[in-house]
Amino acid sequence: MPLLMAQQNTRFVYQATLSPDSTNVEKKTELAYLDTDGKKSVFYAENSMKRDSLMERMRATKNFDREQMQNLRSNLQFTIEKDLTNQSLVYKSRIGRDNYSYPETPVFEWKILPETVKIGDYQTQKAETKFGGRTWYAWFTQEIPFQDGPYKFYGLPGLIVKVQDAKGDYSFDLMQTKKIADIYQPLNRGQIITLSKSKYTDMEKKMQKDPASFVNAQRNTGGRGGGNRPGMDPKEMQERQKRMEAEIKSRNNPIELK
Repeated sequence: MPLLMAQQNTRFVYQATLSPDSTNVEKKTELAYLDTDGKKSVFYAENSMKRDSLMERMRATKNFDREQMQNLRSNLQFTIEKDLTNQSLVYKSRIGRDNYSYPETPVFEWKILPETVKIGDYQTQKAETKFGGRTWYAWFTQEIPFQDGPYKFYGLPGLIVKVQDAKGDYSFDLMQTKKIADIYQPLNRGQIITLSKSKYTDMEKKMQKDPASFVNAQRNTGGRGGGNRPGMDPKEMQERQKRMEAEIKSRNNPIELK
C-alpha cells in the first residue's frame, strides 16, 4: 500500500464487543472510530459523534429530546487522543457531572508471535502484551502503514486489525476503512479538569462505590466541569439517580482492571 495513505486522514471503523457487566453473559456491541493522519489520532464511539450532532441540532432548534439522547448511550464513554510521534495520549471522560482528562504514556511491551492469519482483506500477524491487568492478543497488518490501533493500543509495525483480551471480555475488530476530510473533534461540554491517571482512577472507584454521595459532593461544589444547572423536579431527580446507580453498578468489569 503506498506511503501516501499515511499522509491522508483515514477513519478505521471497529466493532467493539464488550462485557462491562460481569453478572450479565450478554455481550454489548457497538461501532467505534479511529480517525488518524498517521501522526495523531482520536478514538471514540460512533454514538458519541451521533450524540454531538444531535446536541448541536437540539441547541439550534431549542427542542431537547431526552429519549433520543438516551437511545445513543455508549458503553465506550471516553475519547482517546494520541500523539503517535511522542507515543503519548490524553484520555477524556466524564465522572458524574464533570469532565476529566489525564495524560498517559503507556508502555506496551509487545511480543510478536510467528502466527499469521488473513483477516478480511489483510494478512496479519499475532502479537501479545499485558496492559491494565489483562493479557491482550493483537493481530496487525503491515499493509496499512499506521502504527496505531483501537483504544490505547499502538506501537506495532502496522495497523492493529483486531485486538482482544485473553478472557474474551473485550475485543475490537476492524470492519471498514474510509477516507475523511478532517479528523473528528468531539464536543467538549463545559470545562475539562485535568488529573493524574491515579487520581482519576480513585475518583472512578469512589463513584462506583457510592454514586449518590459522589454526585451530591460534586453538586455542592458547583459541578466544576459541567457548570451550574437549574433545579430539577425532586421526583425526576430521584428517578435519574436510580438510573445512574443501576448503570454504574452494571459497569463492574472495566477494560482496565488495574
